[in-house]
Amino acid sequence: MKYKVRIEPIGVEVSCDGNQTILDACLRNGVWVPHACTHGTCATCKSRIIEGEVDFGLASNFALMDFEREEGYVLLCTAKPRTNLVIEADVEVEEGIEFYPVKDFTGKVVEILDCARDTRKIQIEIENDKIFYLAGQYIQLYIPGTEQNRAYSIASRPLKDGNSTIELHIKRVPGGLGSGYVFEELKEGDKVRFAGPFGRFIFRKNFDNPILFLAGGTGLAPIKAMILDAISNGLKQEMYLFHGVRSTRDLYDKDVFEEIERENPNFHYIPALSEKLPEDEWDGELGFVHEVLERKFQKFSGFKAYISGPPPMVDACIKVLMRGRLFAEDIYTEKFFTEKDRIEGGSKVGIISRI
Repeated sequence: MKYKVRIEPIGVEVSCDGNQTILDACLRNGVWVPHACTHGTCATCKSRIIEGEVDFGLASNFALMDFEREEGYVLLCTAKPRTNLVIEADVEVEEGIEFYPVKDFTGKVVEILDCARDTRKIQIEIENDKIFYLAGQYIQLYIPGTEQNRAYSIASRPLKDGNSTIELHIKRVPGGLGSGYVFEELKEGDKVRFAGPFGRFIFRKNFDNPILFLAGGTGLAPIKAMILDAISNGLKQEMYLFHGVRSTRDLYDKDVFEEIERENPNFHYIPALSEKLPEDEWDGELGFVHEVLERKFQKFSGFKAYISGPPPMVDACIKVLMRGRLFAEDIYTEKFFTEKDRIEGGSKVGIISRI
């Protein structure tokens, strides 16, 4: 059964199926309400029901507490309508940025590459269609045999005429539904289904500030898309990529960014190891990303910063940036949460948001 959902304060009405989340209905109709994890973990899409009733879905009790439910709040990424609704959402309109509606796609896996320890690059060729997205956004990959999906950032540069192929970076997570499928079942030639694009962790090209790109592990994926987009658009400001991993076994795309650095004097690549092994042949930076960042710079005012990776890494970088006088309006973050985070609770800062 379909229900009418009116989004205030903009007054837009969308149709939402009873088995569809409110967020999905909004995004497919071009209404870009704030969202991040899309799995009930981060609370970015928390909104208030003015009229009507919903099924709260699998919203984490840490992201949506009992007293908030009683006060009429829901997470749009898990809530489904049970009647017609009126919702008050924090709809943001950012000048100069146009988001693309979410669509469903079918594709074929054309390449699987083990690029680092427990890390794979997946190349997907889209069948009879193209995806339009902004650098930094992600897709939801459907997991066969389940009714679930998992979010993976697009590492490819967005093309003006749309992308027929996309690249994903996927880290093996012990017990993870999505990574278990990718590492144990997925083969080259397999068909996959996904939806996208999602997310508001996007690259903004309408500034000339120097840029800090801070990535941890496979948090490199959306950052890679941003850097390739910046270079292809001829941005001239200074850009710094700090990529943190444990050891050289975990480092990947080093050759890609070293080549970009050679060809673009305004781009600076700083990889760092946090747990250097005795066998590592390494004379580069040592320490966590936030530690290396603080050694390189003392003041950050005037920069724009994009941070992507595990929640502790993102939080540590934010603290360093703020101590150096860079504040929320110039910091954009993407935290990579897991299903365990949804159950046990994690940081409430949006996974894909501006802090």
